[in-house]
This record gives sequence, structure tokens and C-alpha cells, in this order.
Amino acid sequence: MIAMSSLEQLEEQLIGDNPALPCEEYSPLEKAALWLAMLTFGAMFVGFFVANDVIWTDGLKPVVWDPIVEDAGSAGDADYNPMNTLLYTFSMLGSVVVLQAIFRKIKVPADDRMLIALLAWVCLAPVLRVLEDADFFNSDMDWLFISPIIHLHLAAWLVVVAGISHYVASQWENDHNDKSENKMRRSLIPILSLGLFFHWSFLYQPAYSGHESMGMLWVWLGVFASYAVLFSVLINTRGWPAMTRGLLSFGSAASTLGLFHWFQFLSTPWAQESSRVSESIEWWPLFVVLGIPGLVCYAMHRMGRDDALQMKLTGYEAGVLPDGIRIKSWESAGDEIDNHPVEMLSRRALLASPMVLAMVYGQLCDGFATMVGIDFFGYGEKHVVSNQVIVYGGEINNMLGINFGEGAWLFVLIKAGLIAAITMMFIEMKVETRQRHIRILIVLAVLIVGLAPGLRDIGRLMLGV
Repeated sequence: MIAMSSLEQLEEQLIGDNPALPCEEYSPLEKAALWLAMLTFGAMFVGFFVANDVIWTDGLKPVVWDPIVEDAGSAGDADYNPMNTLLYTFSMLGSVVVLQAIFRKIKVPADDRMLIALLAWVCLAPVLRVLEDADFFNSDMDWLFISPIIHLHLAAWLVVVAGISHYVASQWENDHNDKSENKMRRSLIPILSLGLFFHWSFLYQPAYSGHESMGMLWVWLGVFASYAVLFSVLINTRGWPAMTRGLLSFGSAASTLGLFHWFQFLSTPWAQESSRVSESIEWWPLFVVLGIPGLVCYAMHRMGRDDALQMKLTGYEAGVLPDGIRIKSWESAGDEIDNHPVEMLSRRALLASPMVLAMVYGQLCDGFATMVGIDFFGYGEKHVVSNQVIVYGGEINNMLGINFGEGAWLFVLIKAGLIAAITMMFIEMKVETRQRHIRILIVLAVLIVGLAPGLRDIGRLMLGV
């Protein structure tokens, strides 16, 4: 490794050649994406009034809203169709570009701690979705827990929690003394406790009256446990930004509250509109769906932890160029950057990063959950592309004379190959300092389509719904 003075000289040289845009400025692409988003929403808003039949009745309603209503009904899951699949895919890609620009502008944290906080919210979605699968929520509000509405619904909660946490406590987040810490806690604990109570009152309490045979022991234990988690996270995240602390504590507490409703269902199952009945609990899928991805991630972490530690000691972030350096300048530097920590250590260090580990774990979890659910428990696949992969796997089974399963093993292999390719691209990718948010949002998008459905599948298997 080259000396620090040499590193500084190299970085000054690269910055001087063609400095990167300041974080406060939008790039031309970002400006175009923001204008396109505003024009799209504006056109849709106007269209609802002047051309409602075209925009809604014959457009979005049959493609988006009708499948949501069908999914929320007693008939069970509604399949995705090619149109809404394409719509959701392009909407997610566009959101990544737009939101990363906005988040950078308003200085939302983009580090590993923020990712961990967002993971709690990704886990909250399947926790609530499984309860909807078990017909827990009232029929007049269960549409709130159907994809993609559930993600928009939870995003609203997330924005409110993040905004309030930052507003009431950010003034003390840079002062790491006991006095400032106490002030931050006294600000966050009451407001987040009130928010958690409102969350429980709004989402859960209306459903209790509809389940007369439902016990309440695990529910009350869940209420107390969720507040214990809320306080514990706030106490153990000293030094974190107020926004990140608020998101992690509330998301973890809300997930705990939902999980205890799972336990209540296992203890005293309530009547279901769909007439599905919970039978015996199958525990072995947990070891397959959660255990195998865990072992893979453990091996990856061991491979990259030494380089990750060295990276941390150097003061650089894996895969992120020093502030002010453009990617083009970095790539054109040739051999001059070979001994720079970002170039030497980033690849293996990223193998141990929460971003990469979360993506790998989520996608493998989804793959194994799908295979177990379809091949062992008779579930079906609602996504268009995924279903075609499974159908092809079944055709391979028929050609080989295999009579077991529907061919979902091929889905696992495709998932493994896909996440391996994404991981390779991710560890090879370098981003400018101003682009750090895009990595977080890419990981979040991968988790929403991987970890969230995987956890939902394993939850349904456990509850028998």
C-alpha cells in the first residue's frame, strides 16, 4: 500500500483533472428523470378528471387495481400479469433514479446503518402480508396489505417516522456526550412510542372484534415486547443519526408486534374467510429456507472480513471513490490507482458488507422458499416469469423421468445464478461519493423482490395458510 501523502497527491491530481459534481447539484440525467416523473404524475392527475375512462376504467383499474382487490378477497392470491409486471418493474427502476437524487439533496444517510434500519421495514412487509393471508385484517382495509400497495403504505409510515425523528432529535446527533444523548432519547422515545401505539390502534385493534375465538395472551405479550424492542434499539444505537435510530427502532418494534400475532394464530387460530385451516406446524422448512442462505452468507463474510477491516482502518468506504473524483477520471488513471485501498481492498471487502450479504440472503431465501412451497406443500407461483421458469423445470423433470415436484428446483438455480451475477457486478462497480444512495436503493429494490416474498412464503408455510 502506498503512503498517505502519495494517496493525497494522487487524489488531488484526479480531482483536478475533472472534478465530480457537488452532491447538492443534480446531473442532467437526474434533472430529466425528475421532470419526467413530475410530468407523468401531473398528466395522470389531470387524466383522472378529463379522461377517467381511458386512464382508470380501461387503463389502470383492470391492470393494477382489480388484481389487488381479487388478491385481498377470500378467493386468495391473484396472479400477476405481463402488463402490471412491466409497470411495476419500470416504476421501481425509475424510482431508484429519482429517489437517490432527492435523498442526496436532503442529505439522507447512505451507510450500512441506514441499510440495517431499512431491513427492518423490508421484514415488516411480509410479517403484515402473512397476517392478511391468514384473514386477520378487516375486509375493508385488507387491500392495504397487498403488493404493491403494502410497500407504498409502509413507505408512508417510513417517511413520517424518518421525518419526525430527524426533526425532533437531529440537533443533538453530532454531539456524542451523555447530555446530548439523554436529550435525544427524551425526544425520540415519547414520539416513537406514540407512533407505535397509533400503528397498533390503526392496523390491529379494528380486527380483534372480528375474531371472537381469538385469544389475546400473545397479543399483549407482543405489545410489551414491541415497546421493549423500541427502547432497547434506541439505547443500543448511541452515536447513530436520529433518522436512522428512529427508523430502526420503529421498524423493529412494529415487526415484533406483527410476529407475536403470528404466535397468537398458532396458539388460537381464528376463523378464515377463505376456509383455509391451519394444521400442524412444519419446522424443517425454516432450516432450508433460512439456514442454507445463512451458511452461504457466513462463508462470504469470512472471505471478505479481513479486507473489510483494513478498508475501515484506512478511512475509505468499499466501492466508493474519494470525494470529488469522477469515475471516468478513476478508470483513466491506469496503473496509478492499483495500490489505492479502494482499488485493492474493495472487491473482497464488499463480500462482507451488509449490502451484498442482504441481497444474497434475500434472493436465496426467496428461491428456496419457492421450491419448498411448490414442490413439498402444493403452493403455486403468481409471478409470470418465475412461473415460466418452474414450468420449464417441470418439463425437464418429465424428460428425465422424475415424478417428484413441479420443477421449482430450476427456480433456485436461476436465482442463485442471478444473484451471483449481481454480486459480481456489485463488487466490481465503483461509485462516486454523490452516488452512494443509488447503491442503497438498488439493494432495497432487490430485497423487496427477494427477501420480502421469501419471508412471506416461509411465514405461510409455518402458519399453514
